[in-house]
Parts: sequence; structure tokens; C-alpha cells
Amino acid sequence: ARLVVVVARVAPDLDAVASLVVPGATNALLHSIWLPLFAAGALYWDTAGGDESRLRARFGWRGVRIAWVALAAFLVAGVGTDLFGSEGANLLYPAHDAYYRIDGRLLFSTREGIVQTFVALGADGPGILPIASPGTTASHAIPTFVNPDGRPGLALDADRELSLVRSAWQLVVVAAAVATLAVRFGRREVTE
Repeated sequence: ARLVVVVARVAPDLDAVASLVVPGATNALLHSIWLPLFAAGALYWDTAGGDESRLRARFGWRGVRIAWVALAAFLVAGVGTDLFGSEGANLLYPAHDAYYRIDGRLLFSTREGIVQTFVALGADGPGILPIASPGTTASHAIPTFVNPDGRPGLALDADRELSLVRSAWQLVVVAAAVATLAVRFGRREVTE
């Protein structure tokens, strides 16, 4: 069950491999909204029928729940992190070729109180969400470890960087996660 959810989370990032042959595929090909919309529609259509569900008949109620969680992982952890990240995601690709990035902040100030720039309800902001478009698949190349320059072709001599930790606070989070997993999966029940 966990493997299905992890694979669903990682799946959108496989478009970086496709960028070796398809121009601008990174954060576009598998980050578009069409695949999860189709999957959600098919999943709802299958499971809304109650006992006639093929998924429920084969895997039970747990299989249905895992399928919905995997879809949420695909959208939130797979696509959402790039949509709210620095590179953006091409949500409507190939119907509309434009990357979108939602940028903002949430902080507490002793002078201004709670300050957030994600939702602008007044006329001061760029709309209800601060959505910016860094470009299209033709003008916005996203470098990855697989494809360092973000353009088609395999450059064997290119410098490839895989960022595991980019700042000290991320190192603390990664160290805490590793320690938590070590404790969680390292426990052995004592049987006497």
C-alpha cells in the first residue's frame, strides 16, 4: 500500500526523463491536470456503483482507499510541490502551453500581525491567487539531474547535481525523518 502511494508521488517527476526527447516535458507532460482528472473520474465512476465496483471486488474497501490516497499523493505531493515551488507546473499542457507558479508567504509580524500573500481578496493583489507564469515549454527550460540543461538530447559530459538538502533547516528535517524512520522500523518486539 505504501509503495503504491510512493510511486504515485514520484510519477509526475518522471517527465524529466521524457524531456530528453520531448522539448519542455519537465513539469509539463505528467504535471498537467488531465491525467489526474481522468483518473479521478474513472475511479469515481467505478466506485460509486457500490458492490459492482471492479476495484472494490478485487481489492476490497482498502484498495479503494489506497487508490484515492495515491491520487491525492500524485496531485498534492507530486504536482503541488512544483506548482508552489520555484519552477512551476504546466497544468493545462498540451491544451494550453503555459507554466504556472503560485508564490506567496505567511508570517507573523509584531507590527502588522499575520501577513499572508497567498490570497489577495482586495484590489491590491494580482487576483485571488498570486499566480505567475515563468513561460512556456519553448521558453522555460527546467534543469533536472536527468537533463541538466532542460533541453532535448543527452549530454554525457554535463555537470549533474542532485540536491538532497539545500539549506540547514532542510537538513534538520531530513535528519529528524531519518531518525524517526530508524526508530519506527528498527523496533523489534521482544517475545518471551
